[in-house]
Amino acid sequence: MAKRRNRGRPITGWLVLDKPVEMTSAQAVNAVKRLLRAAKAGHAGTLDPLAEGVLPIGLGAATRLMPWLVDGVKEYAFTMVWGEERTTDDREGEVVATSDHRPKGEEIEAALAAFTGTIEQIPPAYSAVKIDGRRAYDLARAGEDLEGRLQPREVTIHSLRLLDHDPGKGESRLVMSCGKGVYVRALVRDLARALQSRAHLGYLRRTRVGPFGEEEAVRLDRLEAADPAGRDAMLLPMTTALADIPALAVTDDEARRLAAGQSLRLPTETEGTVLIRNLERAAIAIAEVEGGVARPVRILMNPMSRS
Repeated sequence: MAKRRNRGRPITGWLVLDKPVEMTSAQAVNAVKRLLRAAKAGHAGTLDPLAEGVLPIGLGAATRLMPWLVDGVKEYAFTMVWGEERTTDDREGEVVATSDHRPKGEEIEAALAAFTGTIEQIPPAYSAVKIDGRRAYDLARAGEDLEGRLQPREVTIHSLRLLDHDPGKGESRLVMSCGKGVYVRALVRDLARALQSRAHLGYLRRTRVGPFGEEEAVRLDRLEAADPAGRDAMLLPMTTALADIPALAVTDDEARRLAAGQSLRLPTETEGTVLIRNLERAAIAIAEVEGGVARPVRILMNPMSRS
């Protein structure tokens, strides 16, 4: 008889990893899954291999909350390297254009307003965006010309600020808060072009994803050095990912009805996405509230299954 495959532990929660450079997000998930012996894991928002920083990894039932976390606000710190535009829009690519023009710090600051708010952005050629069913980076690596084939997308940048400008080194450091889908590499490319220059991304660190910031992030070497109990102690509760979402308390009967998929009228003026808790503060569901009616969109716990 064939030996049953060990599928891992059914643990639930979040491990906020401080992803190192030169590791893909998928490799990071696999490393955490192996170290925690977890049955199920996934990440909330891809970080490029050359980027480092906050990568929330959901375990078990926490993976159900990925859509709300991926849609949340993200914050980045990054460095522009002036003078060269590259195929990948970061330091790995080949140089495709150069410029000797170095804008002044005040010129950079004045240009930032045009890149704040809801803007249109063309993704980098080396990106996971699909063109006719194929990834753009596969087409670019095959030598295909993608000029005009990548369509602009609407993205939101909440704030963009210049921290430091060093004309001698030809580098500028910036910080940004944004919504989903923003390519920092494309922002660097477009900002430089708007200033009649060329630049590429030299450094990128993600400092926040939704409620998860650098203060919660765990380095991989620390996770590797810990014993099993220590690793488990680094996990955050599943509902931590919903800390930015308002919560509503319901009775046990209302909780059962919501968990069964029924809409429910509640005495609340809250509108939009809410976390439904029972009177014991256990998370029951995520719901959309409109006109006082809560419609469950994701069941987190079935009250009937509790002993």
